[in-house]
Amino acid sequence: MPHSSAEPFPLIAAIDLGSNSFHIVRARTDHGEIRILERMGEKIQLAAGLDESRMLSEEAMERGLECLRRFAQLITGLPLGAVRIVGTNALREARNRSDFIMRAQQVLGHSVEVISGREEARLIYLGVSHTMPDMEGRRLVTDIGGGSTEFIIGQRFETHQRESLQMGCVSYTKRFFADGKITPSRYAQAYTAARLELMNIDQSLREKGWQEAVGASGTIRAVALAIQAAGRGKGEVNAEGIEWLKRKIFKQGEIDKLDIEGVKPDRRTILPGGLAILEAIFKALELQEMNLSEGALREGVLYDMIGRQHHEDVRERTLSALAERYHVDKRQAERVERRALKAFEQVTEAWNLSNPCYRELLTWAARVHEIGLDIAHYHYHKHGAYLIEHSDLPGFSRRDQQMLALLVRGHRRNIPRDRFAELGDEEGESLIRLCILLRFAILFHHIRSNQERPIVTLKAGPRSLAVCFPVGWLEQNPLTQADFEQEAQWLTRIGYTLTVC
Repeated sequence: MPHSSAEPFPLIAAIDLGSNSFHIVRARTDHGEIRILERMGEKIQLAAGLDESRMLSEEAMERGLECLRRFAQLITGLPLGAVRIVGTNALREARNRSDFIMRAQQVLGHSVEVISGREEARLIYLGVSHTMPDMEGRRLVTDIGGGSTEFIIGQRFETHQRESLQMGCVSYTKRFFADGKITPSRYAQAYTAARLELMNIDQSLREKGWQEAVGASGTIRAVALAIQAAGRGKGEVNAEGIEWLKRKIFKQGEIDKLDIEGVKPDRRTILPGGLAILEAIFKALELQEMNLSEGALREGVLYDMIGRQHHEDVRERTLSALAERYHVDKRQAERVERRALKAFEQVTEAWNLSNPCYRELLTWAARVHEIGLDIAHYHYHKHGAYLIEHSDLPGFSRRDQQMLALLVRGHRRNIPRDRFAELGDEEGESLIRLCILLRFAILFHHIRSNQERPIVTLKAGPRSLAVCFPVGWLEQNPLTQADFEQEAQWLTRIGYTLTVC
């Protein structure tokens, strides 16, 4: 369920369910800035629990849940909206992620979002840009995670290009160094695999250009610390240091025997895979050095939460851009939005829609329900749903997009109840009710006119909606009357009764 942060919270927390590590950061907000109170992280290696069928093992899930039971103590008492939990590549890949997510939510008492690779990239850049000195030029930010690697080119707080590739330190260690042996030939295989992945994006990144390269998170930090401990750098990653570190791990030969000053023991096991990826990045992008950032995904999540609290919600910009790209009739969208929200206010209590996230969903759906018209009028609701579900929408989790797409898919003709049911009984039912309200608003403004419309009263029951018009108005507007008669038949198919009086 999408979370709402409409009101400011003095204490907020972010949890990052990474493919290698789980992290929590708790902070106090102060005039748009965050003051970190506590950080905690544990190596879970969730990605190592994925089998060839992309199923997470019970052992890996239990490792993660045991960690989350400890994290739960740090967020006890924090209200909904003050905690945001994001899952990355391992959960994107896992076919049984819903099982883990359900159990994690029971432990934490807050919703878990699985975010896309490009959304992960946006949040990483946000964390980096808020924790590094401001600069005029563009930055290239790189983050090697357990299962994926993100690349972002941006300036100040805005991203210009965001990419996510399927290569990570845990997945590459499992793939190329599974038995713990480190040989030049195996390392070369990992390096070559990374170069092949990079071929999809290296040219476009170089054409965009940057003035500073920055690395974030564990793998790049570990390499930088090893280079510094050896006296070959001052805290940055450099090409000479990568070459030295590669020779050193070849000489030691086995993962269990790796003993590198500056690198924590739990990081050494995945160092060869991460280093191969990092060397490939340096060669492909012709880098000589890369500075280190203290901020990354979880800090970005915190700053994104603050932005929502101060009405700087990236989701608003995303939907405005989407509506503009697909030439939405803005006046009609505004009419539908106003009517839908008025209807929502009348049935909120009866239909148990008090969570602010439902109001947000209805608002978003009203604004973009017609984007499919830019593709074709025939089945345009289906075209719109496809665009929303499969586009990169900054600020939205995959589940956000799925629910928004369902509202757009169901805003006319048949409501696919089975698709709504996939969200679970309670949430699916709530979404169907939002869909009914959206359909009501659209029918009410079927004739696209700014002519003053009548005041109507809505009364909701568990499986019913009564719409009362002023006496005689429907008789004077037969097209609207016909629309609502047809709508009553559509709602009957999903077990709802629509009464018009």
